[in-house]
Amino acid sequence: KTSAAPFDNFAKVFSNSGGTVNARLFLQVTIWTLVWAFFATFLNFFIGMFFAMVINRKTTRFKGFWRACFSMSIAVPQFVSLLVMRTMLQPTGAINRLLMEWGWIDQALPFFTDATWARVTVIVINLWVGIPYTIMQVTGILQNIPADQYEAAKIDGANWWQIFTKITMPYIIFVLTPYLITTFTGNVNNFNVIYLLSGGNPVPVGDSAGKTDLLITWLYKLTVDKNDYNLGAVIGIMTFIVLAVVSLITYRNSGSYKNEETFR
Repeated sequence: KTSAAPFDNFAKVFSNSGGTVNARLFLQVTIWTLVWAFFATFLNFFIGMFFAMVINRKTTRFKGFWRACFSMSIAVPQFVSLLVMRTMLQPTGAINRLLMEWGWIDQALPFFTDATWARVTVIVINLWVGIPYTIMQVTGILQNIPADQYEAAKIDGANWWQIFTKITMPYIIFVLTPYLITTFTGNVNNFNVIYLLSGGNPVPVGDSAGKTDLLITWLYKLTVDKNDYNLGAVIGIMTFIVLAVVSLITYRNSGSYKNEETFR
């Protein structure tokens, strides 16, 4: 009977009971965690890549200045930026007050009180935190792509889109696939952005997890706030399983794994 106790906690997570932890809530939090990690990873990647390519153009002036501007957000501690943005986005915060003074809105925007608004808000604010890292990564790769490949493509009559899809993008993806997997994993466990920005809000009545809670922030609330380390351990194990499966499947099907010694 004692040995079966740990499995009782798994049964609670996957049950349809109306407790603080159940299958419905676990599924909702897991889906949102994966959606958040996807957008937080690939929006940062594609937007960061776009800015890096614009700055890296031969016609762009003051390249060092523009890169320094983006790098300044890294110099500021992340928790400071997140807490400042959280204060500014409150119903009585600076953003809502300015918008109402300018006559653009009649009432405060529900940045953290409406589920959809809250989810979009945390994704957008995360761009400020993540894009500079992508710019640095992509800039280093762009500067190491052999120039003769571009020259040969132009001689063959390739346009900018063909050059991007046949040379630039494959090279970046080949080099950055492990980085993207690591970033995706980090975003699944991105405690700081969610907890410091929205705190998981809004939280429906009776639920132990809010609409913006990730598995990692839900685990924190179950252990620290509710002192339920048994269910917290189950959530931690399930988080590991989800990450392991996604990471292994993605990496084993990537060019970085299949063509480790060469690039084509």
